[in-house]
Amino acid sequence: MSTKRTSMENPQASYRRLFEQNRVWARSVIEKDPEFFARLARQQTPEYLWIGCSDSRVPANQIVGLNPGEVFVHRNVANIVAMTDFNALSVIEFAVDQLHVKHILVVGHYGCSGVNAAMNNLKIGIVDNWIASVRDVYDRHHEELSRIEHGGQRLDRLCELNVATQVLNVCRTNIVQDAWKRGQPLSVHGCIYGIADGQLRDLQISVSSFQALEERHRQNLR
Repeated sequence: MSTKRTSMENPQASYRRLFEQNRVWARSVIEKDPEFFARLARQQTPEYLWIGCSDSRVPANQIVGLNPGEVFVHRNVANIVAMTDFNALSVIEFAVDQLHVKHILVVGHYGCSGVNAAMNNLKIGIVDNWIASVRDVYDRHHEELSRIEHGGQRLDRLCELNVATQVLNVCRTNIVQDAWKRGQPLSVHGCIYGIADGQLRDLQISVSSFQALEERHRQNLR
């Protein structure tokens, strides 16, 4: 019997369906690898911290073909890293200081609704305050963006620029800079995901040291 939701499905039934699907999934994992959950329960040793958008169409593990336990994940609307967001900062600190991840991936996606709302001054609610920093990115790059006539392409470019900004924000945290000072191998990367084709793209924004951060800053000024 299909487990897909129908328009007439009872809300409680759709909730219970999650547990049914969980049992099916757990059984299928054990059939392929009987020791999988035993290993997973002992420890998590991810090499990657994924900072992405909350969009339900952008599941971190599935996109890059990793199993549970192989990627530490933080998500919010428009993949923003704000210096006043203790949630994001706590995740970064735990990932760097406790899990010793080697890579932090800031991952945006094309057509992001949060970025679109910031670009077009749409009023949604409380989230308007959250995405104000994306509006700052838009204002800072207004000259470049104004030359892009197609609205969809302009939005996608702003999504890329937002990722670049958040990469620098991550690099400017005391957490990352202290890791570099003590010689801990740690790189911060900017990537973007295309929902329409399922492809993850490297934006060629990788920072692994103070020197690389200074060079990235000079590039931004130019």
